[in-house]
Amino acid sequence: MIALDGTAAGFLAIGVATLAAAVLPRALRRFPLSMPTVFLGAGALAFWLMPGLPDPDPIEHGAVALHLTEVCVVVSLMGAGLAINRPPGRRAWGTTWRLLAITMPLSMVAVTALGWGVLGLGAASAMLLGAVLAPTDPVLATEVQVSEPVDDPGVVDDEARFALTSEAGLNDGLAFPFTYAAIAVSLAGLAPAGWLGHWLLVDVLWRLSMGVLGGIVVGWLLGRLFFSAFADRVRLTEHAQGFVAVAATFLAYGLTELAEGYGFVAVFVCAVTLRTAERHHSYHRVLHSFVEQVERLLTVAVIVLLGGALVRGVLAGVGWVEVLVALVVLLVVRPLAGWVALLGGRTGPWERRVVAFFGVRGVGTFFYVAYALEHGDFPDEERLWAVAALVVVGSVLVHGVASTPAMRWLDRSRARRASEAGRGDDEIPVTPV
Repeated sequence: MIALDGTAAGFLAIGVATLAAAVLPRALRRFPLSMPTVFLGAGALAFWLMPGLPDPDPIEHGAVALHLTEVCVVVSLMGAGLAINRPPGRRAWGTTWRLLAITMPLSMVAVTALGWGVLGLGAASAMLLGAVLAPTDPVLATEVQVSEPVDDPGVVDDEARFALTSEAGLNDGLAFPFTYAAIAVSLAGLAPAGWLGHWLLVDVLWRLSMGVLGGIVVGWLLGRLFFSAFADRVRLTEHAQGFVAVAATFLAYGLTELAEGYGFVAVFVCAVTLRTAERHHSYHRVLHSFVEQVERLLTVAVIVLLGGALVRGVLAGVGWVEVLVALVVLLVVRPLAGWVALLGGRTGPWERRVVAFFGVRGVGTFFYVAYALEHGDFPDEERLWAVAALVVVGSVLVHGVASTPAMRWLDRSRARRASEAGRGDDEIPVTPV
């Protein structure tokens, strides 16, 4: 063990992590190893070797866990929305709608059943586990998502990367109504008379509507500000900086939350609306690049703390039953639900396999657990944190190792088929990465 002053050790860890965040992404591009995997191990090693570092217990520091993960998710949602090069539409986003309408509910039901029947959790805790483990995550899935905005109108996103990016951008917010349902059951019981009406009218209808509306309004206003004739005359985009994207993130999030809407939905919708205002402007690259750097720093902080929590006991009490459930969630529930949803869609068979498999779990899961435990009455909080951490760690390891070779193989396969037979109906040009 290394005995260091806690403050000095903290500053040293921040410096090392920040430098690594700047260097590692490009260094790891060709290796079957993701940045979150490296920082997870680094965090575990640092907190094991330096006991002077503060204890990253998410239960003891619930408020810190809540707000750190909240900021990390909203920033990543802005980055995901800005990166999507495909204009929104019913048919163009058909794969996304399938994942949201079929894969997510099926995953929730399956995980809730596992929580109730296998883990022996109460009704509210099982519902919460289903809500927090069903959505994919925009933070830890960068290796399988769209990489950046492209200002060439002839280049659009390939179906697999587009589907995983747009799904992660929307379903993190769509998990909120079901988290509220779990909170309501924890406080009022299963009897629907005590909570169902309020949940449908407020938590589903009102909050979702305000989330979509808030994102559209803020995105449209910022689009008018930066991509209008006036902006061209004063060359506004030439002088504005990338942190405008951070302003857009918190404007959309803050205004929507004040209206008691879902800020996560608003941020992603705001980003997509902003892209729609002038789809092929090079300023989107500036915005996305800045957001990506901020997101990377926040992600490093969360993952390093997760690694520290692992060696400080967040998985204490985890047995083979919890490990089995985590493996089933990652290797059976999501792949099977994703495959069912995409049958008959526009994805080809290999794209379907990739999209179904890479349902990455991450920082959004931690946010929802922290939020629910702060607002509800769940007697299984230690176990909920343990199972959530176990699934996220499993996702970091499994998807982190598989993502680079899988996406590279998919790109080569697509290019080979296109050169042999021309572009098929289920193929579209690939965004360069």
